[in-house]
Amino acid sequence: MVRCAARAVIVFAALLSLLALALVAQESSSATRAGAATDPSKAPDAPTAALRDALIAACTQSEQSFSKFLTTRNADTFARLTPSARVALMKRFVLLSQPGKPSLLPTASGRPTIQCETPGGAAQLQIGGAEISDNLAFLPVEVREATDTMGESVIRVQMGLVREKSEWKLLSVGLVLLDLPALAFEWDAAEMESTEKAAIDGLKKIAEAVESYRRSYAHLPETLAKLGSPSSGATAGPDAAGLLESDLAAGVRSGYRFRYVISGGSSLGAPAKYEIAATPQTYGRTGRRSFFRDTNGALHGADRQGAVGSELDPRVE
Repeated sequence: MVRCAARAVIVFAALLSLLALALVAQESSSATRAGAATDPSKAPDAPTAALRDALIAACTQSEQSFSKFLTTRNADTFARLTPSARVALMKRFVLLSQPGKPSLLPTASGRPTIQCETPGGAAQLQIGGAEISDNLAFLPVEVREATDTMGESVIRVQMGLVREKSEWKLLSVGLVLLDLPALAFEWDAAEMESTEKAAIDGLKKIAEAVESYRRSYAHLPETLAKLGSPSSGATAGPDAAGLLESDLAAGVRSGYRFRYVISGGSSLGAPAKYEIAATPQTYGRTGRRSFFRDTNGALHGADRQGAVGSELDPRVE
């Protein structure tokens, strides 16, 4: 009887232990569900939803929407990048060069699949299951051409997200950490080379337009605006000669500002001359060198810390 009673006590104690464990597990599960309810970022599908929306923003090339999925540090740098650099970053996420129209496709697997339609083609981006550890999440993404049914064009990349202030933000693309402040220096250097070349080309185009205007109207244009296109349906004339693209006629192109000044000329009949200057809109980002075309047509360039150049600067061939 004692042994039977002892066994009964042991069995009863075991049942109590199992019941206690079940209650703890239930409370833990309830707490997890409650935590997810009060903090949406803790829901298992929260990183997936954030990455989905970030890719949709990249597809449309919406800078405002895309920046919401950047960490505070990266968002600040993103806002200071040149427009072309911001677009270039978004292109890297969808591998498409033009803004697209996104749509969500139904799939048998239930995984979010985004189709990004552009005039030049379409891509599909399928997001895999997330691996979440505390404030980090890693999700596989497959990118393929929309017409590829055999998987021959598939590119696979692992994207990382980090939870910042209860929101999931982009952390990495593949093995590359998304550190925009560090990357901005490389992008600025690469972009400045092209913008400085565009500034030199802009000076030459303005000079050609000014000379064409002088031949047509026997005097120099008072402003760059006089070289622009006439309004729709109007004919070209001295107030709108149609000799220069609209951005150059407005004095701005590719991150540079252009200034046109008439000089020389006299009452004794000396022909009027002119100078053209190009300076970076944002020194150190859209360009470093200032360029100057003197009255004799020679081109000069130097780092003027964003100030206007002069004929004393070194010649540029």
